Amino acid sequence: MFTGIVEELGQVLHRDGARLRVSASRVLEDVAMGASIALNGCCLTVVAWEEPGSAGAAGWWEADVSEETFTRTSLGSLQPGDPVNLERPVKLEDRMGGHLVQGHVDAVGRVVVPAPELQVEVPESLGRYLVEKGSVTLDGVSLTVVRPDRGRFSVAVIPHTMEVTTLGRRAAGDPLNVEVDVMAKYTETLVSAYLADRAETQEGRDAG
Repeated sequence: MFTGIVEELGQVLHRDGARLRVSASRVLEDVAMGASIALNGCCLTVVAWEEPGSAGAAGWWEADVSEETFTRTSLGSLQPGDPVNLERPVKLEDRMGGHLVQGHVDAVGRVVVPAPELQVEVPESLGRYLVEKGSVTLDGVSLTVVRPDRGRFSVAVIPHTMEVTTLGRRAAGDPLNVEVDVMAKYTETLVSAYLADRAETQEGRDAG
C-alpha cells in the first residue's frame, strides 16, 4: 500500500524484454529482494539492485514487468532516459500524507490540458468514482479532483509537485496511469450488494 507522495524521480536506464532497470537512490535505502516499489503508480517487485556507490555512482533496481502490466498501463511506452515517479510502500507508523493507493492501475488516461490546471481524459466507466474534492492517483501522485465532467476531470498541480514529479513534464496527449480511490470501489460493491438484497426481498414480499 502506498500514499501517492512521490519520494524521488528515477530514470529508466534500459529495458531488456520484460525487465526494466531504473536509477534510484532514496528508495533503495532499505531495499530487499521481493520488496515493492511503485513506478509511475504501478506496484513492481524488486528482483535485483545495486545501491549508490560511495564515489557518487548512481544506484539502480530492476523489476520484471508482466505483459498484462505493459498492456494495461503506460509502462510499455517507457524509453531509456524517461523520468519516472518512485515511492516505497507506506509504513504503519508513517503519516498518511496522501491517500490509500494500491499501485494497481485502473486505466490509462490522456492529458487534455497540461499542468498546473491539469485536465485528464479517462474511460467513462471510471467517472462514477471521481467526485469533487475526492482523491485520484495520476502516475503515482495523490491529487484532489477539482471538477469531474463526463469522461474527464481536472486537478490543480502546485509548483512543488510539478518540480519533483513527472507531472510538470506531461504534454497534451501524453498517457497517465490512473488509479481511482479504492474506498469508492469498495463502497460501490457493498452498496450494490445491499440494494440487490433489498430488491430481492421486496420481490419476495410482492410475490407473497
